[in-house]
Amino acid sequence: MLAEIITIGDEILIGQIVDTNSAWMGRELNKIGVSVKQITSVSDNAEHIVAALNEAQKRADIILLTGGLGPTKDDITKLTLSKYFNMPLRQHATTLAHVEELFRKFNRPMIDVNIKQADVPDGCTVIQNKNGTAPCMWFEVNGKIFVSMPGVPFEMMYLMEEEILPRIKNNFDLPYIVHKTILTVGQGESFLAQQIEDIEDSLPSHIKLAYLPKLGQVRLRLSAVGPDEQALKAEIDIYAQQIIERAKKYVAAEDDVPLEKAILDLMKANRLTLSTAESCTGGYISHLLTQHAGSSAVFAGGAVAYSYDLKESVLGVMHQTLAEFGAVSEQTVKEMAVGAITHFKTDYAIAVSGIAGPDGGLPGKPVGTVWIAIASKNTVVAKLFTFSNKRIQNIERSATAALTLLLNLLKQDLN
Repeated sequence: MLAEIITIGDEILIGQIVDTNSAWMGRELNKIGVSVKQITSVSDNAEHIVAALNEAQKRADIILLTGGLGPTKDDITKLTLSKYFNMPLRQHATTLAHVEELFRKFNRPMIDVNIKQADVPDGCTVIQNKNGTAPCMWFEVNGKIFVSMPGVPFEMMYLMEEEILPRIKNNFDLPYIVHKTILTVGQGESFLAQQIEDIEDSLPSHIKLAYLPKLGQVRLRLSAVGPDEQALKAEIDIYAQQIIERAKKYVAAEDDVPLEKAILDLMKANRLTLSTAESCTGGYISHLLTQHAGSSAVFAGGAVAYSYDLKESVLGVMHQTLAEFGAVSEQTVKEMAVGAITHFKTDYAIAVSGIAGPDGGLPGKPVGTVWIAIASKNTVVAKLFTFSNKRIQNIERSATAALTLLLNLLKQDLN
């Protein structure tokens, strides 16, 4: 069963808002066995909306639209659908009563444009939007289902969860879609593909392997489609274990979790604690760690020590070290890591110091030069990285590299 998502609104196309609706809808549809064929964003223009509808129904069985249902003149989705399906607008009494009740509740006067929210194409099934004034509209035309929903995320999510997804499940005999994701770090997708080529070639037609790269990481996602969920899970696990065994040197997690979460889980299971000493990453590593619930069981805290003074006073880096080798050096970053373990009393520490750019390069230390150290109570390891001249990418790459070094040391210590 194939679906297509059409998001409507100039605000998406000019980058004023990010289309989070489509990503959320894609995940929820996948859970019930519906594959999203394409996601299209179009402007508040009737001609563009019609063109998108014409193309979508060639590819998909279900077409889901969001946006353009507000009361103002730039919201033209409802009028466009009325003309597209040749269904004149009519006032829907239940929707009008709902809108009136909302305005009474908030003690606000209704004007004509608010009343027109209750106008719907005569021939669609109206689904009440309990969280807003714009009704959801369900059309069944020429064997296809078209659903128009508000673009406000919490309104759309409620309608999808409570109304649309259950109706789709009732209307279609849907297959199961099962995924298994393996997180790898420290190796590129081309090398991994070469390493597991024979395993990928042996996959049956109903199981596919996808490579999802991201700055020093590659997620390997196995996806299987079929009528028996448990059989699919058992089958997909066989191929996943083959891949894990072949690429075990680079496997960070056997689940679809971020790298920092995999590390937190491993350290928590072994009752280990962690601190950070960050310079060029500016607290980004700490942010990655603390965005996960329960991180306090592992992460004690850290220091963002940009200046020489703070590196000395907070982390205990020696003045002589900074004067002789500079902040971006193996000697300094090692002392930062040891200082974090000493002052924050943790089992492990990450330290990062570098030149994120785009300015600040020095002779022998160009922009993108980053030193990273990982310390345990008995070991300190450091590594030099040379990234690009893109500041944000350098910060993200530094974080991934630091977490990868930490994971490698943890594996070494725990084995």
